[in-house]
Amino acid sequence: MKVYVNDGSDAAPAFKAYFNLGTLTDLPESCGVPKGSEEDQLKFILDDGYEGVQGGDPEICARLGLPRAGAGRINRPEEALPHARHEKSVGAVCSTVHVGWGMESDAEIDDLFSAIVEASKETELPIYVKTHRATVTQDTWRTVQAAARHPELFFNGDFSHWYIGLEMVYGDWREKVDFILPVLEKVGFYHGRIGNPGHIQVPFDGSESFVAHFEELWTLSMKGFLDKAGPGDQLPFAPELLHPSIFYAHEHGGAEVGNRWELSLKMTEIAKGCWARAQGLLQN
Repeated sequence: MKVYVNDGSDAAPAFKAYFNLGTLTDLPESCGVPKGSEEDQLKFILDDGYEGVQGGDPEICARLGLPRAGAGRINRPEEALPHARHEKSVGAVCSTVHVGWGMESDAEIDDLFSAIVEASKETELPIYVKTHRATVTQDTWRTVQAAARHPELFFNGDFSHWYIGLEMVYGDWREKVDFILPVLEKVGFYHGRIGNPGHIQVPFDGSESFVAHFEELWTLSMKGFLDKAGPGDQLPFAPELLHPSIFYAHEHGGAEVGNRWELSLKMTEIAKGCWARAQGLLQN
């Protein structure tokens, strides 16, 4: 089974800066991203240092030599294999999925996760289950238990959903981080988003206490990747800062607060720092 994105080389395991194209939705012109064709925007993303994308036209991505991750939703076990086959057919290097709506029984979760693992095996496409509110992974306790029952399943870490949805700072932070380590150690993809305890997505300058919490979660999970990864394995980190119409980005006086493009670049640099720290932990 192909667990991680892999370029087929003998290179050391690597961090890869991806960009989730959902970030461009309703992006104000003041953010500085060109409003031209999708190809123009993808070239701009490449020029600013990103190495891959999530979403986008597969043909344009292929023409630009831009690795592309897929995405989707799997509500029933029988949807897993068609999703994997489709993403494989259009050249995706992996896919991230929302699974269920959070009302499923343990037995139903097991059926879903088993189907995803089998679809990944059959297609040799890594499929990562996203940690997300209103899905089967909305609860840390059930996610940790399910991860133990499905050791071949790996995750797309979007820790903003747990950070706010479960108010992780309310109580013993260290105890909670230790509890979710079995999931942190099995992250193969990231949706980069930083929230505070009361808001899913906020502007930041990097000095805030909540930023340090995300740095810790990213560093520990990157260490988990490095513990398992082999030659050619890659760990994509894709900022996903979403628009005001779904109440992620904030608005004040009719204008969006913060620059999602600049925050994405800043977040990627923070993640690169976490990668360096994770490498240091591995050496120690």
